[in-house]
Amino acid sequence: MAAVDSVPTVAPPVEAVAARHYANIVLPGDFPDPTIAKIGDTYWASATSAEWGPVFPLFKSDNLVDWELVSHVFPGQLPEWCDANFWAPEIFYEGGKTFVYYTARQKNGPLCVAVASADQPEGPYTDHGPLVGQRLGSIDGFPVRDEHGDLYLVWKEDGNSKSKPTPIWAQRINEKRLALVGKKVELFRNTEKWEGCLVEGSAIVRHQGYFYMFYAGNGCCGKCCNYATGVARAQSLLGPWEKCPQNPILDKNKTWKCPGHGTVAEYEGRWFLLHHAYYTDSHEFVGRQGILSEFTWNAEGWPEFEGKSPQAAPLRNLNVLDVTDHFTSRQLAATWQWPVGEQPVVGVSDGQLLLTANAAGLGAMVAQRTFAATYKAVACLDVASLEPGTLAGLGAIGDHANTLVLMAGDQSLQLWHVKGGVRQCLTKVDLPANDCPKLWLRLEVWGGQRYRFSYSFEGVLWQAMPTESFAINGTYLPPWDRGIRVALLAKGPASSTVAFNQFSLRNKR
Repeated sequence: MAAVDSVPTVAPPVEAVAARHYANIVLPGDFPDPTIAKIGDTYWASATSAEWGPVFPLFKSDNLVDWELVSHVFPGQLPEWCDANFWAPEIFYEGGKTFVYYTARQKNGPLCVAVASADQPEGPYTDHGPLVGQRLGSIDGFPVRDEHGDLYLVWKEDGNSKSKPTPIWAQRINEKRLALVGKKVELFRNTEKWEGCLVEGSAIVRHQGYFYMFYAGNGCCGKCCNYATGVARAQSLLGPWEKCPQNPILDKNKTWKCPGHGTVAEYEGRWFLLHHAYYTDSHEFVGRQGILSEFTWNAEGWPEFEGKSPQAAPLRNLNVLDVTDHFTSRQLAATWQWPVGEQPVVGVSDGQLLLTANAAGLGAMVAQRTFAATYKAVACLDVASLEPGTLAGLGAIGDHANTLVLMAGDQSLQLWHVKGGVRQCLTKVDLPANDCPKLWLRLEVWGGQRYRFSYSFEGVLWQAMPTESFAINGTYLPPWDRGIRVALLAKGPASSTVAFNQFSLRNKR
């Protein structure tokens, strides 16, 4: 898909779609812990949102390769009981209703597994609150019926957060599918060397008389991750469980690093795991991307991945992931994000994005995922309409405490360096008064580590912001569990509105 007049709401197609090649990166960008479920003839997928809203994207596909972003589980207001760590959704369809079991952090409390439901898979969803929240935290809920037809929730106790073991538990869910009943039973815990300090991310499928649990072990995220995927099986859901002697059955290779936390899907008699992994050329700067890996069943009845590693091919032409938004639609494109719990007041009108300012922190923001470690982003700002005391700009966002931002306002340009919550103005440039109605801002990034900001009065001739070196070191930007976003920002009183005329993101090798 070439860049068009607005941000695409469809996941761009993989280049080998004509051949329908089933070893693909299918959710490019930061989409960890992907889930997949077949509802009727359609496959539905979602993934971790972490600290970015709207929460839990909902994609649909008829072939596992081409995915359309349809909606979100929580498109606006968050459930009242929680405020952070929106992880690991699992889609479950039964009785004509769709349920999403998900992880979130209770306000001033532990990580919990909760559930929301809808009459249609695209929503709208009603939240029903947490099912379980142990003292050490409960995450990665997976619903499954046992050999007797009883519904269970399988989840991980988050012991590794306190240097303790990580049991995988199972407990009955009532027939309304909204509450746990009875006693929990431990299925197994981290006991093998490759599993390190944890096992997590359970996904269970039944095949030829066995329950097979695909699960992840070791460190999931960041520069030093060593995640891998194992499998265990049992004839009864409550065990005993036998771990595969060939574990881990899916591990890193030269292209993909730290593959894990996925869900199984069957398509035309072939078996796949939709899971995440870091692409080695972009790693933590883009985040964990959703890839599809095919497996077969061996003579001993265990699943096997070819070469014990992901076979997905990276895109040769990253231009299919380029983004252009001239804001000609009637509403904000669904691919825009914002910090979770901080949904901005935003409108789209007459070819402009209208972003209401916020005086706190970096201000109000809307952001796009990045898809490569080397890219260029450009925004056109209606600088003449900026009110005194209002700043607007373009930035690379790791999280609130770690950013690089170029802000315009009050006849000046300021380059902010924020690290560990400490903001420093690296350089400031005066702008001519009253004769530059529009201002173009440009961010260039090389390898996720070097950042350079420029500005232009006509979008053709660019002047670099003066810094001590050619580029700024941004290695510190990505959080442990997320990739970098590129954001448009508006900082000032809530009575101010900032107008952006255009945004583009161009990916490079």
